[in-house]
Amino acid sequence: MPKLTAVILTLNEARHIHDCVKSLEWADEVVVFDSHSDDDTVEIAKQAGATVIQSKFENYAQQRNAALDSIETDWVFFVDADERGNEAVEKEIRDKIANYSEAAWHIPRHNYIFGNLTLGAGWFPDYQLRLLKHTKVRYYRPVHEIAEVEGEIGYLDNPIVHYNYIDPPHFHKKQRAYSTYDAKILKEQGVRPKPHNFILQPLRQFYWRYVTLDGYKDGLHGLRLSLFMTYYEWVKYRKLAWFWRKR
Repeated sequence: MPKLTAVILTLNEARHIHDCVKSLEWADEVVVFDSHSDDDTVEIAKQAGATVIQSKFENYAQQRNAALDSIETDWVFFVDADERGNEAVEKEIRDKIANYSEAAWHIPRHNYIFGNLTLGAGWFPDYQLRLLKHTKVRYYRPVHEIAEVEGEIGYLDNPIVHYNYIDPPHFHKKQRAYSTYDAKILKEQGVRPKPHNFILQPLRQFYWRYVTLDGYKDGLHGLRLSLFMTYYEWVKYRKLAWFWRKR
């Protein structure tokens, strides 16, 4: 059976790390790759049975590549601290790495947002490329990192659980950061905002989230999330305009 190592990237994840490590005990090894947390993350991870490696954080692609370079294994299963493995995921992963030729696998996620399992508005299946043959992948791009895989890529059926945004303030803090990053990408691509972008792009975002991606099936929760994402689409273009004026 190929060796499987679960790797959890952390920075101040004391709230989540114990339960995350315990949910991955079926892996041959659990490694917590920590960016020098100043809370109890490291101590809790060790007590839960994980191997802890610390490395200075530069960007997300660099950190994942550093984690890959720090371990010896056949397969790597990257998991975030606020995610949880389960028995169904274990069985499917063991079957895939033993009997299939793909070099990497996407895995779906069940996202819990404000405590609600969210299946619409773009939060399911929410595939993440996390199961990787150790020698067949490298990462690039600092944020929203992209994996470059040497070989075929497949899709798993069983989802991991993701305890996503805790509450609206947590959601807004993250989306403000994402909107800034996305606006910078558009600026680097030479995209200039036009007056109609501030109206049509948010409207398209709402229709896409609420109708095309079935946000309406999550009731008022889905409506609220669709409206939030509509607002941050407008914020993205407002920031893009600001970047051009600043230049």
